[in-house]
Amino acid sequence: MLLCDFHIHTKYSDGSMEMRRTIDLFGQAGFDVIAITDHVVNGDSTLGKLAHRFRYSVTGDIFYRYISNIQEEAERARSKYDMLVIPGIEISKNHLSADKSAHILVIDVHDFIPACMSYEEIFLEAKKQKALIVACHPHHMSPKTDRDTLFLWNNRDKYSRYIDAWEIANRDDVFNVISLKKYPYIANSDFHRPRHLYSWKTLLNCSKDVASIKQCIKHNKGVALTLFRN
Repeated sequence: MLLCDFHIHTKYSDGSMEMRRTIDLFGQAGFDVIAITDHVVNGDSTLGKLAHRFRYSVTGDIFYRYISNIQEEAERARSKYDMLVIPGIEISKNHLSADKSAHILVIDVHDFIPACMSYEEIFLEAKKQKALIVACHPHHMSPKTDRDTLFLWNNRDKYSRYIDAWEIANRDDVFNVISLKKYPYIANSDFHRPRHLYSWKTLLNCSKDVASIKQCIKHNKGVALTLFRN
């Protein structure tokens, strides 16, 4: 089984650690597969504008430098730890209302996808790139915070056909509604700082290559959860 985490932030957005240190932390902990998924935040809302002001977002201007950095570190991680590192982003549509907010992981991304695009445009562009689409922390988190992102769950009848998997667990939260709907699922840390390493993770029974991993998650066979502890 491959020990995986597909939701990890660095200083390219609001993470506390540089990319190399982040990758070393996961490599030294024995992970097999990770995805670096820094935020791409919408700029058309008050919260989105604040994120851009504080440089908590990957922008179109730096996107290819970001991807290049991941690719360079991925080569080092594979050689040093035999760990696969996949490039990704977290499309972050942030609004004051949780019902209007949504976060979407785009894993194995190649070209920039602006967060201000419509949901259909985002999903179709991600599909065009053959990326994996994951709905992040789609239900209420505990304790209740202003971080809730409920739009995709509230509109699942419209958008679930685009979504390859849903986060059934995010850090310390477990969303049982995902299992009740029998949607494909994964579990992630939503890593921002070192202590977040110890959280829910995904186990995959497949080969350690990007195509096999995406297929395993989409088909949701050989997928399990584990609570990773020191």
